[in-house]
Amino acid sequence: MESFEDLLEESTAIHGHICAGQVIGVRMAILGLASIGIDDPRGADRKKFTVIVEIDRCATDAIQTVTGCSLGKRSLKWLDYGIMAASFVHLEDGRAVRITAREEARKLAEKYCPEIEDRYQRQLAAYRVMDQDELFTIQRVHLTIPEEDLPGRPLRRVRCEQCGDWVQDCREIIQEGRTLCKPCVHGRYYTPIEEDRS
Repeated sequence: MESFEDLLEESTAIHGHICAGQVIGVRMAILGLASIGIDDPRGADRKKFTVIVEIDRCATDAIQTVTGCSLGKRSLKWLDYGIMAASFVHLEDGRAVRITAREEARKLAEKYCPEIEDRYQRQLAAYRVMDQDELFTIQRVHLTIPEEDLPGRPLRRVRCEQCGDWVQDCREIIQEGRTLCKPCVHGRYYTPIEEDRS
């Protein structure tokens, strides 16, 4: 794997700016991959693992950059928990680790870089050198990824009997004997606007 500094530079370019979240994400990804025995995440090992992120913030861009995982490849999963955490799962042997950024690290940044007055710049500098046990909580975990959530071709495609949209990967809902999509059952996040045909 590339060096921390090279990965941080690449992640910063993709994310658009350097920030403490980029440093946390790069370090978290390096640690997570090492913990499950992945040495070449964007090469020979790219189909051997998946990552589950729990926040849609800066660190997730860094994790995606380092691991090569993405939503489109179905190797990156996002759970909207709002927690600066990610789980790294080896798909072949089941090894898994969940890593959480420690809130206490914000205050500890003063110990590492007391000369930097701006707290964001202090955190940015401190997170680069802080001991991983002060920056992260590392927990071995067990989790099972359902077959329909694994990378690869869709298991099936079915058509919603109400709106006609096609639903992949077992996301349909059977309600009163009818095959429906989630928006038809639970409501849409958007409101269709009827076109004026006059």
